[in-house]
Amino acid sequence: MSLKLRDLIRQVRACKTAAEERAVIAKESAMIRTAIREEQEQYRHRNVAKLLFMHMLGYPTHFGQLECMKLVASPHFPEKRIGYLGMLLLLSEQADVLMLATNSLKNDLHSENKFVAGLALCAIGNLATADMSRDLAPEVDRHLGSAKPYLRKKACLAMARCLTKCPDMVEDFVDRVVSLLNDRSHGVLITVVQLMTRVLVVDRRHCLEDEQGQDDYEDRDYESPCRTAFLKLVPSLVKLLRNLLSMGYSPDHDVGGISDPFLQVQLLTLLRLLGANSAKASEEMNDVLAQVATNTETSKNAGNAILYECVQTIMAVESDDGLRVLAVNILGRFLLNRDNNIRYVALNTLAKCIADQQPTAAAVSDQHDAPSENPDNSAASALQRHRTTVVDCLKDPDISIRQRALELIYHLVNEQNVESLTAELLNYLVLCPRDHRADICTRVLRVVDKFSPSDLWRVDTLITMLTIAGRESAANVQSSTAVYISRSSEDLRAYSTHKLLKAIRDDDGSQRGLLNVGIWCIGEYGDLLLKPYTYQPPSSAANLAEVADIHGMTPEEAPVSISFMALDPATIVDIVEGVTNRHTCPLEVKQRALTCFAKLRERFADVADAETLDKLQRLVQKSEGSQSLELQLRSCEYGALINAIKGVSVKLGNAGGGEGEEDIFGGSASGGTVPVSDSIRSAAKEALARMPVVDIKLMQRKRDERSGDMLEDGVGDVFGGGEAVASAPAASGGEPSLLDLDDIFGGGGTAPAPTPAAQNGNAIAAKKSEPTAQSDVDLLSDIFSAPAAPVSSPAPVPGGFDVFATLPSQPVAPSPAVNMFVPQPAASMMGSSVVDPFASSPSPAMQPQPLPPAVPAPAISSPAPMMSAPSQTPSSAPSSVTVQGFTHQGLTVEFECTKPDTWNKQHSLLVAKFINKTDAPLYGLHLQVAVPKYVTMEMKPPTSTTVPVTGGSNTKLVTQRIEVTNTMLGTKNLMLKLKASFTSKGNKVEHLATCSGFPAGQY
Repeated sequence: MSLKLRDLIRQVRACKTAAEERAVIAKESAMIRTAIREEQEQYRHRNVAKLLFMHMLGYPTHFGQLECMKLVASPHFPEKRIGYLGMLLLLSEQADVLMLATNSLKNDLHSENKFVAGLALCAIGNLATADMSRDLAPEVDRHLGSAKPYLRKKACLAMARCLTKCPDMVEDFVDRVVSLLNDRSHGVLITVVQLMTRVLVVDRRHCLEDEQGQDDYEDRDYESPCRTAFLKLVPSLVKLLRNLLSMGYSPDHDVGGISDPFLQVQLLTLLRLLGANSAKASEEMNDVLAQVATNTETSKNAGNAILYECVQTIMAVESDDGLRVLAVNILGRFLLNRDNNIRYVALNTLAKCIADQQPTAAAVSDQHDAPSENPDNSAASALQRHRTTVVDCLKDPDISIRQRALELIYHLVNEQNVESLTAELLNYLVLCPRDHRADICTRVLRVVDKFSPSDLWRVDTLITMLTIAGRESAANVQSSTAVYISRSSEDLRAYSTHKLLKAIRDDDGSQRGLLNVGIWCIGEYGDLLLKPYTYQPPSSAANLAEVADIHGMTPEEAPVSISFMALDPATIVDIVEGVTNRHTCPLEVKQRALTCFAKLRERFADVADAETLDKLQRLVQKSEGSQSLELQLRSCEYGALINAIKGVSVKLGNAGGGEGEEDIFGGSASGGTVPVSDSIRSAAKEALARMPVVDIKLMQRKRDERSGDMLEDGVGDVFGGGEAVASAPAASGGEPSLLDLDDIFGGGGTAPAPTPAAQNGNAIAAKKSEPTAQSDVDLLSDIFSAPAAPVSSPAPVPGGFDVFATLPSQPVAPSPAVNMFVPQPAASMMGSSVVDPFASSPSPAMQPQPLPPAVPAPAISSPAPMMSAPSQTPSSAPSSVTVQGFTHQGLTVEFECTKPDTWNKQHSLLVAKFINKTDAPLYGLHLQVAVPKYVTMEMKPPTSTTVPVTGGSNTKLVTQRIEVTNTMLGTKNLMLKLKASFTSKGNKVEHLATCSGFPAGQY
């Protein structure tokens, strides 16, 4: 005998453990299965009710789906009601048994009982598939004209589902929707407005799918017969909304003193869709939007909901400036609300509104997150009045409120308030979680670069930021700070070096970014620390507080100037040495310190005592036995430079074991000590001299010339990259920015980096053989007595490395000499090449050989200049091939193919690169790859499931590693079956493609 529902509930509630509950459910499930097998019709409705209860508890109930279908077909209303409820809860639109309900639904839609027809309409509105929608649409349409409001409102919701599943039916039901707008029932009006909203959304999506390939179609001229018909109803919708505002108290529709707020919100949503990109419709609704914004009470949550939707509509339609100012003031009042939910909504909406109002956001996609500086932006100017309230939100205990306020402050910065808002950002930097600090540092850098009132303020702000969050600051922030100091005046360099030395002395060694910048500045401008420095700070409250803190006084007693006393060389060396002696000192800081000691040895040569100079030389030579090859090599090089400056030659043993000894700089003698020549001594001094001042205009011009030379020689045509190379300089436009540098010396005289095709061994025509102009910064061109003879390179073996291959008898063309002291461009976090004084130089491919070394030049792009490694050594880097995967709706997938193991021809590494060519990020990225049976594959997860706009600021390329092994290499080629899914602008996109463009015989 089956239990009653109430008895089952009592037994479940009486269970004291989860095991007891599972036992009760398992026993009752067995009883229900037995009743289903025995066709016990009298207990069918009871069993389905108990299955619903089990479903609520999370237990499997799939075995009862057919019982629901049988109850739906029952002629009795109580059983039919349980059947429909079970069908709605236990089935989904993917269930195969759902097609069995189509005939029962059609019969119930013809029922004279309005409640039976209502159950069928509810089921259609929740579960209808595309086939069911197409079959049942005529019956649903018949109920749209029913005389009963109960059926009309349910038919509207069911029709919304049908049109969503079958967008091609939209135009057939436009006239019916228009006639329902005159209904007097508020319930019907709400559902009609919802139906119109759904029709607009579905029709828009359907039109955009038909216009694939036109990325800007959505914003330019979206028009359709459906939208045109609905635009004619804007006056009727405005009249309906105005009647709701002016009607008196109605107990049936009043919520918190507001007449039917649900209908008002739905009307505002519909008006927002109709007013977008339509000046005429926007003009017709401006008056009623102003009336809603001024007459709605905010004491209740219903009024706040209406105002929020009104603000959204005002910002979306083409409203006038006065209305936008009114919307911003409403959001400003929301910020004063004690409810965190309302404040969060206000901050989020304000940030979105300000970002959308930027005039260059649509045209310049790589600056979509840059602060707005347009004085004509009425929303931004109105928001400035609420700046204090927004800043106060940074002190809110709720982290989500603080994050939204931070986003908004970033958009509020301009030339007038940059100092005060940057001070607030630095204050928040102290309190924010560490994982947020890197992003804040990058944003402060962009704000400082764009709106800085003076060079002193800029450098002072960046140093303060490194003092607070140097550990989390990105490499581009540290590099930019160093470049700002190097390009400043001598007076500002002295101030920066003094302040950085004080900050390093007070730091506990945890702020890695501060140590990198500070030790670099001490090495470059350490001679300025030997003189006292005094400067007059601006008379702002913040600066007075800083001065008072330095001198241990109150702000009222603060002096009008700040003075740094002169330091002796021994104290400076001790401070830097103390940093390196900490057991927590990272390797990169030790590398900067080694360069610093070498340069201080040259800076203090005439002013320091012999003990300090000897100590500096010992500190340089201390790393000659370091486990780090980089430190070991640099220590030997710097020791040779210091000895060369002192006039002492360094002898190397003859590899042949003869009597002669070879000097490290290329000279040779037999016995005795030969003094270093004056040319070598002067070159060594210049190698440790100050870094040349960066000329951004010169670098920009040289980069343009380099790009033009590449196009003239046809390099761009050979590799298909001509357009990208040509457009890179033009994209910067006008005055070059410090944050868009390729390299610090412009790359004059250096050969361009080898392209993937060149690495693959393809024959490329050599450049014209006329002499190339020597770079002004190449101080080492005359330090060698004779150039090294070129070394033959082994012929490339396709598909892998042959350990028994012999070298070719004929000499091959030597690779172009690479100047290791000319800095190379470093990849920036902000989407452009940035000068990186701290980029780690590549470790040498071989152990140091007794070859003539190069004297290091003052390069900022590496922690220390490198010895001249044999540039003719055959490169062991794997060749790479780029294969196009597919391009679909703005997403491009490319595969960079390499052979990681030269001895294994079958194994390949594919790096999928996801390129977003739309104007909005792509979310929920998921790539599936299928391979033939003769291929084994291992996929790593992507670096991110969100693909930002490629080329945008502060964006990184999203990649995914795929390792494949073709066991039939040479017989069958590699093929990939790709399925990509992602969300673009709220729409789910899936795409299937086949990739078979891999080079034959290699992959």
